[in-house]
Amino acid sequence: MPEALAIARQMDLDLVEVAPLASPPVARIMDYGKFKFDEAQRAKESRRKATNVGIKEMKYRPKIGPGDFDTKTRQVEKFLADGHKVKVTIMFRGREVFHSELGKRILDRIAERVAGVAKIESEARLDGRNMVMVLAPDKRARQSQAAKTAQGGSGEPVSADPAGGPTTSGPTTSGPTTSGPTTDGPTADGPTADGPTTNGAAPAPQMAVAAAPATDGAPRPQQLGAPAIGGAPTTSGDA
Repeated sequence: MPEALAIARQMDLDLVEVAPLASPPVARIMDYGKFKFDEAQRAKESRRKATNVGIKEMKYRPKIGPGDFDTKTRQVEKFLADGHKVKVTIMFRGREVFHSELGKRILDRIAERVAGVAKIESEARLDGRNMVMVLAPDKRARQSQAAKTAQGGSGEPVSADPAGGPTTSGPTTSGPTTSGPTTDGPTADGPTADGPTTNGAAPAPQMAVAAAPATDGAPRPQQLGAPAIGGAPTTSGDA
């Protein structure tokens, strides 16, 4: 133990006994002030995240109007979303207590309105001149509703399945189509004096045309054509 104290003083740290009843006792060299500060911060963070679950109460009347009903029901939904239980009370006055079905009808409307975030913990019952129902948050219903909302916003088209269930059609991927090169046969262009050439066919035979003699006696240039049909070359003389 004295050796551990000397080492702690040299390191300018604290010597903390972890297991004083052990043989030999177990100690740890550490900064005890920093350790206490970290513990306090962790405790403060855990208290901040902890939610104090309580029971909230919302009171209705059998002859409540639509606007007041919507306002009070929205507040009930807010309490349930925060994790609180809600005690819904219908207050009867005078002879209204003999018409308890009016209060039961209002409680049924409230339960239907908050069905996606809450469940009925205590069914509606008469308590003196009041009718009481207790609602509790339902995590499973909230998760299923969130999942449905996420699926509805995905934007994927849904087509009917012949077997009966809806099927989700994803994007179809078509593979690339490869077209082979087209090969044209060799083309033979024959020597023609005029006119278009025909690819792939033998040139048509051309007839030799001789110009008529001029009236002044001067010979005109002759147009040499292709070989005649017989294959013999044509010669043009002087006119």
